[in-house]
Amino acid sequence: MIHCAGFSSCGAFKQAKAALQGMEALYRDEITVEIMEFSTRDEYREWLFANRAEIGAPNHETSPLVWSEKGVVIGGRDDTVAWCRAAFAPAGVSLPAPVTNVDSWNPQHEYDYDLLVIGGGSGGLACAKEALAVNPELRVALCDFVKPSPAGSKWGLGGTCVNVGCIPKKLMHTAAMLGDLAKDATFYGWEGGASATHSWETLKNNTQDHIKGLNFGYRVELREKGVSYLNKLAKFTGPHTVDVTDKKGTKSVSAARIVVAVGGRPTPLQCPGAELAISSDDIFMKNTPPGKTCVVGAGYVALECAGFIKGLRQADVTVLVRSILLRGFDREIVSKVHDALVHHGVNIIEGVLPESITQQPNGRLLVKMTNGMEDEFDTVLAAVGRYADTAGLDLAAAGVEVNPKNGKIPCHNEQTSVPHIYAIGDVVDGVPELTPAAIQAGQLLARRLFGGGNEVMEYEKIATTVFTPLELGTVGLTEEAAIAKYGEDAVDCFLSSFHPLEWSVCEDNHQGTTCMAKVVVNTKKDNAVLGIHIAAPNAGEIMQGLAVAFRKGLTHKDLVGTVGIHPTTAEEFTTMTILKSSGVSTENKGC
Repeated sequence: MIHCAGFSSCGAFKQAKAALQGMEALYRDEITVEIMEFSTRDEYREWLFANRAEIGAPNHETSPLVWSEKGVVIGGRDDTVAWCRAAFAPAGVSLPAPVTNVDSWNPQHEYDYDLLVIGGGSGGLACAKEALAVNPELRVALCDFVKPSPAGSKWGLGGTCVNVGCIPKKLMHTAAMLGDLAKDATFYGWEGGASATHSWETLKNNTQDHIKGLNFGYRVELREKGVSYLNKLAKFTGPHTVDVTDKKGTKSVSAARIVVAVGGRPTPLQCPGAELAISSDDIFMKNTPPGKTCVVGAGYVALECAGFIKGLRQADVTVLVRSILLRGFDREIVSKVHDALVHHGVNIIEGVLPESITQQPNGRLLVKMTNGMEDEFDTVLAAVGRYADTAGLDLAAAGVEVNPKNGKIPCHNEQTSVPHIYAIGDVVDGVPELTPAAIQAGQLLARRLFGGGNEVMEYEKIATTVFTPLELGTVGLTEEAAIAKYGEDAVDCFLSSFHPLEWSVCEDNHQGTTCMAKVVVNTKKDNAVLGIHIAAPNAGEIMQGLAVAFRKGLTHKDLVGTVGIHPTTAEEFTTMTILKSSGVSTENKGC
């Protein structure tokens, strides 16, 4: 993908645009050109100054600006024309060498370590281990210290995903799904499933046992690979020096290169009594069942927790939503997730926040809401977002710039404003907060720093799934984002509304719930696929395979030209022929 930005009346922009579009016509299989054309010079310059540093051209001031999808800058008109001419040479098309953003490094330095990783989550672990994999002679240390949550919860090595995120969430989601399947089993001839009861203690204990095994395994793996594990709290004292503290005291360590991978923590509520609420840092290790629960928030953490708590047949679950559910996800797909939550018995109240939380004499929590309503709950779960856990690092002492609005670190190819200090994962400003993204970014960074690699992390075209009762899988642009980027006249969607075959004999249990598959296309480019979305069981498993094809580039014709696996839910993507703009019903009544 080649991007070209400029303003309409600029002659240089017109020439670069024409050259690139000619190249696209000649090399259709190798090159896709995206034109960002601004009406005026002022509009272009406003955009340029806001985005050029992130693109990798911090000093670029003219029109056009041309760069590749990987953030490799081609340059202005002259550079672009020269690049296009080079395509006609016998060697064919070749992009400029990637800008890998690697500092100059003297292996003969006098610091304690070649690499110090601060943070023992998925990204930090991956980076430290990969560094030694590419160069076993390195001196690598990993510093990790878990500060207890306000409710007192604490955990071991592995970060949010392993301890209080993806892993326990998926296990509890699975437990809730088994409860749903038990109800469906009656229709398949099994007796007694619908009356099954659930033991929170059993699930919690088994989940925590699995996590503790992972914690131990990570420590063993670090030792076997030669990483020095420092179970200490880190704080910068200079560009190359860090104080590390535990209950025994504080000592100073130094490193030639430092990677910040401290992740984030849940944002607390802002109302009287907020300290009475727990968060996702606490729910998975809660000793007693959550019972009647008020979940505050509308993101994936809030809805996933609400879904599995209700699915475990605890008690009533109410979700307080400030504005809309799952902001940033495709609205049409989100509506199916909403309907499924309501069908499962989750009470969703929109446009409302807690005004106060008060503990009652009976131990329950009285939540007064901004709409005048009030109710008592056993548990209040705050899931209103996450903040970067950088405040205690004293990044200023090392000279690292931080976004004052969110505490995150602006980076280019994981390099901060200080060349030898890098950041990966949720602390990086403007990148997806996803475990697999942090892992891959950490591995690629280690290869560039110590293994001579030149591959940089691509943060576009990353798939993800929301593990609500009806799962949501997605990759690429939503319909709304595609229209904003390409214009309404260039965007349409292929849709299919359906019930999976598995529901066919137990329809009574799924009334009011409909699955949906959606493919967003660019109608002006042979229905090139811009985004793929689904709300259905096993959405994560389905989306993982489609994400590979999407990353390589595909059209709607490629999808429907693929012979489906029958009968499966994923097969829907190979049979979708109804465009949203046609007005024809998208309901699939076949097998």
